[in-house]
Amino acid sequence: MASRIKRTFLNLIPSRVTERVLRRRWGRLNLEDIMTEEFLALLLYGMDLAFILFEDFRKNNIENFRGQYVFRFKTADNFLAKSATFADGNMQVHETSVEDWDAMITFKDGAALRRFLFSRDQDILNSILKNEVETDGNMNYIAKFAFMSKDLERRLGLV
Repeated sequence: MASRIKRTFLNLIPSRVTERVLRRRWGRLNLEDIMTEEFLALLLYGMDLAFILFEDFRKNNIENFRGQYVFRFKTADNFLAKSATFADGNMQVHETSVEDWDAMITFKDGAALRRFLFSRDQDILNSILKNEVETDGNMNYIAKFAFMSKDLERRLGLV
């Protein structure tokens, strides 16, 4: 029923209007890049939700922690980025790159980011050695984020 309503609504909008809206948001991106960007956002929002739901996870990881991260990957003509800010025991996800970051992780393309996210042993050093990722800033922040990710996986029973 919901998909029928959605289809009916979308059929009312001329295709050139929806195309113009999509191009304004994503430019000349392919579908894989768009989905990779949105999946990255979903993961960051999921971690944010975990900090809200699991008090001990929040207290053990971000209660007295301040840091700003930028995660980005190269597209055909641009960079797509999402950011995460930790301050005062809270996490905030940003849809764009923050200015004053402590650590920036740049993947050479969307495929490299997907390979990293779906690998069994998300080892940033292996990705660096394969020239699929560059890191800027303080490596301790990158290690901290990796620890928080692994801690969340363990708590959710994913490992």
